[in-house]
Amino acid sequence: MVNGDGAHEHTEEAETKQDGTAEADGGEESNEQEVIVIQDTGFTVKIQAPGTEPFDLQVSPQEMVQEIHQVLMDREDTCHRTCFSLQLDGNVLDNFAELKSIEGLQEGSLLKVVEEPYTVREARIHVRHIRDLLKSLDPSDAYNGVDCNSLSFLSIFTDGDLGDSGKRKKKGNELEQIDCTPPEHILPGSKERPLVPLQPQNKDWKPMQCLKVLTMSGWNPPPGNRKMHGDLMYLYIVTVEERHVSVTASTRGFYLNQSTTYTFNPKPANPSFLSHSLVELLSQISPAFKKNFHCPAKEKRHPFERIATPFQVYSWTAPQVDHAMDCVRAEDAYTSRLGYEEHIPGQTRDWNEELQTTRELPRKNLPERLLRERAIFKVHSDFAAAATRGAMAVIDGNVMAINPGEETRMQMFIWNNIFFSLGFDVRDHYRELGGDAAAHAAPTNDLNGVRAYGAVDVEGLYTLGTVVVDYRGYRVTAQSIIPGILEREQEQSVIYGSIDFGKTVVSHSKYLELLEKTSRPLKVQRHNVLNEKNDSVELCSSVECKGIIGNDGRHYILDLLRTFPPDLNFLPVDGEELPLESQRQGFPRQHRHRLACLRQELIEAFVEHRYLLFMKMAALQLMQQKANKDTKTDTPPATTQNGECKSPLEGKELEESIPGLAQAKELAETLVAEDGSDPKSREVVLNACKAVGSISNTSFDIRFNPDIFSPGVRFPDDSADDVQKQKQLLKDAAAFLVSCQIPSLVKDCLDHSALPMDGATLTEALHQRGINVRYLGTVLEFVDKTPAKAQLEHFYRIGISELITRCAKHIFKTYLQGVELSALSAAVSHFLNCFLSSFPDAVAHLPPDELVSRRKSRKRRNRVPGSGDNTAWASLTPSELWKNIASEAQSYYHFTIQCESVDQVVEKYNLQKTTLLREISVKTGIQILIKEYNFDSRHKPAFTEEDILNIFPVVKHVNPKASDAFHFFQSGQAKVQQGFLKEGCELINEALNLFNNVYGPMHVEICACLRLLARLNYIMGDHPEALSNQQKAVLMSERVLGIEHPNTIQEYMHLALYCFANGQLSTALKLLYRARYLMLLVCGEDHPEMALLDSNIGLVLHGVMEYDLSLRFLENALTINTKYHGPRSLKVALSHHLVARVYESKAEFRSALQHEKEGYTIYKNQMGEAHEKTKESSEYLKYLTQQAVALQRTMNEIYKNGSNASIMPLKFTAPSMASVLEQLNIINGIIFIPLSQKDLENLKAEVQRRQQLQELGKNEEPTEDSPLELEDKIPID
Repeated sequence: MVNGDGAHEHTEEAETKQDGTAEADGGEESNEQEVIVIQDTGFTVKIQAPGTEPFDLQVSPQEMVQEIHQVLMDREDTCHRTCFSLQLDGNVLDNFAELKSIEGLQEGSLLKVVEEPYTVREARIHVRHIRDLLKSLDPSDAYNGVDCNSLSFLSIFTDGDLGDSGKRKKKGNELEQIDCTPPEHILPGSKERPLVPLQPQNKDWKPMQCLKVLTMSGWNPPPGNRKMHGDLMYLYIVTVEERHVSVTASTRGFYLNQSTTYTFNPKPANPSFLSHSLVELLSQISPAFKKNFHCPAKEKRHPFERIATPFQVYSWTAPQVDHAMDCVRAEDAYTSRLGYEEHIPGQTRDWNEELQTTRELPRKNLPERLLRERAIFKVHSDFAAAATRGAMAVIDGNVMAINPGEETRMQMFIWNNIFFSLGFDVRDHYRELGGDAAAHAAPTNDLNGVRAYGAVDVEGLYTLGTVVVDYRGYRVTAQSIIPGILEREQEQSVIYGSIDFGKTVVSHSKYLELLEKTSRPLKVQRHNVLNEKNDSVELCSSVECKGIIGNDGRHYILDLLRTFPPDLNFLPVDGEELPLESQRQGFPRQHRHRLACLRQELIEAFVEHRYLLFMKMAALQLMQQKANKDTKTDTPPATTQNGECKSPLEGKELEESIPGLAQAKELAETLVAEDGSDPKSREVVLNACKAVGSISNTSFDIRFNPDIFSPGVRFPDDSADDVQKQKQLLKDAAAFLVSCQIPSLVKDCLDHSALPMDGATLTEALHQRGINVRYLGTVLEFVDKTPAKAQLEHFYRIGISELITRCAKHIFKTYLQGVELSALSAAVSHFLNCFLSSFPDAVAHLPPDELVSRRKSRKRRNRVPGSGDNTAWASLTPSELWKNIASEAQSYYHFTIQCESVDQVVEKYNLQKTTLLREISVKTGIQILIKEYNFDSRHKPAFTEEDILNIFPVVKHVNPKASDAFHFFQSGQAKVQQGFLKEGCELINEALNLFNNVYGPMHVEICACLRLLARLNYIMGDHPEALSNQQKAVLMSERVLGIEHPNTIQEYMHLALYCFANGQLSTALKLLYRARYLMLLVCGEDHPEMALLDSNIGLVLHGVMEYDLSLRFLENALTINTKYHGPRSLKVALSHHLVARVYESKAEFRSALQHEKEGYTIYKNQMGEAHEKTKESSEYLKYLTQQAVALQRTMNEIYKNGSNASIMPLKFTAPSMASVLEQLNIINGIIFIPLSQKDLENLKAEVQRRQQLQELGKNEEPTEDSPLELEDKIPID
């Protein structure tokens, strides 16, 4: 129903199936009850602020008083107040109290806003808030990637908020004013890919200047005698009128004093306005300030353009932004408010305590779970932000190491209660596993482990907050600190697991009990290993997983890098043979390190696959038994007693081929549910268990032992069988990846259920199916050997560019480690020149001599980690870099690229340089100046050091989930799929509320929710609502995923459709053109999704009678559809029909007939003569033939009789909007009719849909003269 929402949902579905949460349905009813209780009981209070009229505010009993404060700070007439209290009947309300706990607060109560005296802290908060108001429209924070700001450009294409424009533009005949011609570079076939349009300049972004300077005065802090007069601090301000003033912030408010730059005179100026708010004071002294200062609430902009995102999004391009004076920014940088969040008493935050306490919150019912998940999410996003800031400070050399005497690679750091370590192999810890390469891979594996244990969420088992940051070529791991761990040696603390990869091992009963609970969901088998004394020790995790009890008494586990079993395809073991499927593909292969492990998604898929196998085995055995004895009729009743269906079975094909298999399957399911008292059935289950490698003989249960093949781990003799079994399972899993998962990915790409558009979406598609990116070379080879290779060209191209940019990233990483900070931009631009510029001898610019100090400074020891010769980077040449890329591709991906320069690669694989630039920048965190780069010049390099604006961190962290909301979302989707739109809609609305509750207003999952809601609104005929929800989805996608993320492109397309349905044609076109521009930039024209986009553009242009332009797009769509769907596909037939309709409108009947005939042939061959579509097409052919004949007659008449011929008026009509919309719906996969008549439940939905269709008909009265109407009605029954 909805394209591409399923992105990350499948894994979770699989988990719940296996944990046997069959009681979900029961639970849901109660959930809905609870939700309703939460939301029903809001009430209204009156609020009276000084100098304004009282207003009403809707509040809910769960809110805190603080949230009302926030509302007031966002409201237009009170936005400049920060230091006030709320009072009810003269009593001050406690900021942290919930409203329901306040005595006497009820419907209609009057709350007074009372100004409070300032303190230094409050005065600072006030100045900071005023600065934020002044800067609210300024995009520089989004470009600089700070404070969770990010870019959004939708409003430029919709002229502000769509809600209003709908009302504005409804006026009569809109067709006249539209200019439909897109810029040249958007037209089909255009080869130029400009960068500048990526960030259209918004005129609203040059905010009116209110002040020239607002900064802290040099006279701070007030001397003692002034402190005793209530002076808190002094500000220096320059107004737009060039008036320089000095302001005192005192406990009573702000006033002008008589100080100047060089003389201190704290006495009030004359006249002195004392005002509680700085805004009021400035409005008194500066007319320009009074005129230009707006509260952001007044702006036309959608709030989603301003709200902070939960995690920072960085932009890889930015314009040159003027650097303005900003006191708060300067102060932040120096006092490094790094951990000193103003709002928390006691200064630095104890991250570990916060992370663990939120986990311990109660979770018995829905309101508790919401509170808990909200707290967990909030702390996580704060922790990720702090860890990122710290990691950058560490690499930039601004943090003192805790072991400053050691060499730089070995240093560790603590900052703001977070522990930082570098991704190097310290003390040869990983020597056997691959040295630095292993040390680089371990943190991400560990993070995956933390994610997995966090998702299982066992009470009493704690993991560390973990964030992995890649910055300037270094990998930094940031972790929260276990209380007490720094005071003692690791040997004493570890009471479970091993600190030397299994030479010495200990275990602990409490840990076994806790880990046992994770064993089933994570598929980890309990097993015994031998310790150094040859005693058997029982574990329920890999040996490296260490258990430490902190001083807080909590049980922590850390070093989870081997939570998942090893990947034998990349781990050659002497004397072990892999299955043939793997050997045929050239496995096992040597990898950089020995930590390669299988992904959790693969384990899930493998177990699911084995479960189906298990069921089939049991069923087939039962059939044989049944065939052996005469069929007795006493068996079936037994199945109904306890034969609840435990698993979703996909064996449709099998059932048709073998009679009686269906009953046998039911029987098999009973057996699995039974306790196995009947010996016959016990035997069946036993055989099936053996066949699929289950660890139990009485039921299906597959788990892995993560220590198999770990060097240094020894197993006791009595478990030899078990170990053998586990080895076989691992080999089977490795073979399953190669023989099932890779082909299934390719199949999904062939039938377009997976549509990667860039590197990130390709990686996501691989990961969803449990394929690691190290298999990319294998996947590409597989595609290369596929017979339908031509239909996978887009996939192959994206794969190659991903492979090349990843190789370049590996090289860039070590390249950057040798670069001093002062040469960073020169080094980055040199690397990009070698990578992308056609200029053959790119020469690096070393920093000019006048900056190199007179005395050749002796090398200081405490350099940035890594170091080495600091100018080695300058000797890199393009040909050397491309040689390195080719050898990296060979050694890492086992893939051969025979190219010696960027131009050869671009030529051979049909790549675009802008796409490569985007991919490498996003992967490495480079930000470049947005301008047109001349990559192809052979006379000068494309980049100079001025073009490199910034280098950002690339951050990996855990994404905590909103579980209840997610279940609502899934059941909503399921309902929609069954055709119960209304119920589905309600559930999804509910999910939206819960998501908002947990994540706040901005999140990827909320974006998916809004998109689905909009689609449902649209199908149910509520176009304005669809428009409003989809607008939010687009804004959110731009802000949370990025302005040119493939998901954003899709959202733009959906929004264009709803705009068209709402009669906003020019907006619809602008949005489609934007989507096409972004898509060209991200993946080029040759992509199956481009056909859909071009069909949309062509249809809208047809609707506004731009026939020639329309044809360019529709014919391009036809070409692409033919290429990717094959010439006999129904999509191609539809494309032919759309082109024919435009030719008909141009009265070029011969071309129209030609295309419609093609379409007719496809329908006839695919669907048969009798099918609706074939009949429709043949009717249309007849009609076209008549028109052609009529036209010919008229022409003959003219030739014969010249100017005095009597001409029959020919009817050329523009297509009606309704018919265009109908075609738009068809191509976008929106169907207003039930798909199968058999289903009785769907009758209900059908009736509703019929009503909607009639309403649709009413809204858009078809114009009488359009003969097309009849041709294109969708058959309703």
